[in-house]
Amino acid sequence: MAGQHQDELLHRIADLESRFAFQEDTIETLNQLVTQQADELSNMQRKMQLLIEKFQQLNEHRSDLPINPADEIPPHY
Repeated sequence: MAGQHQDELLHRIADLESRFAFQEDTIETLNQLVTQQADELSNMQRKMQLLIEKFQQLNEHRSDLPINPADEIPPHY
């Protein structure tokens, strides 16, 4: 009886150790993914800021130019 109880406890401990190892691996994988996504997000934010600056420069440059009605697209297009 005591031997069966001890075997059951050993089996449960082995199962918990296995689950723990799997969870550690999963957490490490998720951590790497979150780090990668944070880097990508930061990169996209830098690119977006550059695009905003370029757009503002183009708008400033365009506002300096006289408006030519021939360059305008009719509203029905």
